[in-house]
Amino acid sequence: MTFLTDYGIDPVTLAHAVEKRGLDALFLTEHTHIPTSRTSPWPGGGELPRRYAHTYDPFVALGAMAAVTERIALGTAVSLVAQHDPIVLAKTVASVDRVSGGRFELGVGPGWNREEMANHGVDPGRRTARMREHVLAMQAIWSSDEAEFHGEFVDFDPIWSWPKPTRRPPVLIGGGGPTVLERVLEYGDGWIPLRVPLDGMDEFSARVAELRERADRPMPVTVYGAVPKPGALDSYVAAGVDRVLFELPGPETDGPAGIDSTLRILDAYAALCP
Repeated sequence: MTFLTDYGIDPVTLAHAVEKRGLDALFLTEHTHIPTSRTSPWPGGGELPRRYAHTYDPFVALGAMAAVTERIALGTAVSLVAQHDPIVLAKTVASVDRVSGGRFELGVGPGWNREEMANHGVDPGRRTARMREHVLAMQAIWSSDEAEFHGEFVDFDPIWSWPKPTRRPPVLIGGGGPTVLERVLEYGDGWIPLRVPLDGMDEFSARVAELRERADRPMPVTVYGAVPKPGALDSYVAAGVDRVLFELPGPETDGPAGIDSTLRILDAYAALCP
């Protein structure tokens, strides 16, 4: 997974490189913009990195990637769906899914940047509740020829909206808070926990087991920002993880030298996953 930026490797080159190296998936992050006046602390600590304000629209980039690949899964990790109109986003997701031949996966999260949310008219205190309704409304549109939805944040009478996706795109719920499993079980098709620390693997393994025990359907787990070391991969497998997303950092420098650095990192990741 990566923050795909206008100063780094381009979408088509990256997609070719990931598929050529035998990796299984490529996921993109999302921020529509970054307000210049910020009060929300960056979860990573310190100053917000440059890449946050320079990301491509993930759905446009993934459409281009879908057109030049045949095998890899393509997705968002994660899309801030509460900041989108759900009727419009449902069509966008369905379109990307069809272009990719059914390889698209929608990772979603409520977000952390309160100023960004406010610019979209989203109450930060209700962002998780809004995310839930947006996902449920999109699932209704994908699944029904005459979909309707009536909720607190989303409300529409029966509509026609095509194209339909090749199948209902998997919705992967991001987050690691105390109530995230409830969201996964209610309207998710999988879980994307964020950067699970290796020293917390016992607790994490217990949560994975709880999720699977409570689920009435297959519930894959994908770790976002996994530690790219063989021993760490063994720990993830033992905990019941199905897939890991290594973070592909942006280039330290612009231009060809930065792209070469990115490709070398991809080579190292591919070597971990024979």
